[in-house]
Amino acid sequence: AVWLNADRLPVFDYWQYWRNSRDADVGRFLRLFTELAADEIARLERLEGAELNEAKKVLATEATALAHGRAAATAAAEAARAQFEAGEDGTTGLPVVTLTRAALREHVGVAELFHLAGLTASNGEARRLIRAGGARLDDTPVVDETATVPVAQLTAGLKLSAGKKRHVRVRAA
Repeated sequence: AVWLNADRLPVFDYWQYWRNSRDADVGRFLRLFTELAADEIARLERLEGAELNEAKKVLATEATALAHGRAAATAAAEAARAQFEAGEDGTTGLPVVTLTRAALREHVGVAELFHLAGLTASNGEARRLIRAGGARLDDTPVVDETATVPVAQLTAGLKLSAGKKRHVRVRAA
């Protein structure tokens, strides 16, 4: 589902939804979900190959600006650029999930952490994600579904990734 409410779907994920549109849908989506001029849409529709990615970024930014404002759209675009293109640490602009220390033990199971962060619907789904090789902590693959993370490590924040496109920063407060 694509939620318009940022509480249900973070702005970064909303932007990513549009960025990951199928190539064949880009022109139609530009016409339906943006307020770009017809000649600009026609120009973007003519792009092919790697250039089509630029059209997808325009689609993502413009659709996100309509739903969440220009500043949020620009921040999401910059976070995606840092995450996927610039080779930076990839945490700037990511959605942040803050967990209270009272809700955590001294160590928290990595599967539970993925669930608490909202990246999986259940601990079982998180364990399946780990077994499938799709879970990462600070860009390091998680190989042990029974591993734990010290709560102290969450104080500074920890990047969790579920697959290639879903990322959050988790902190303990």
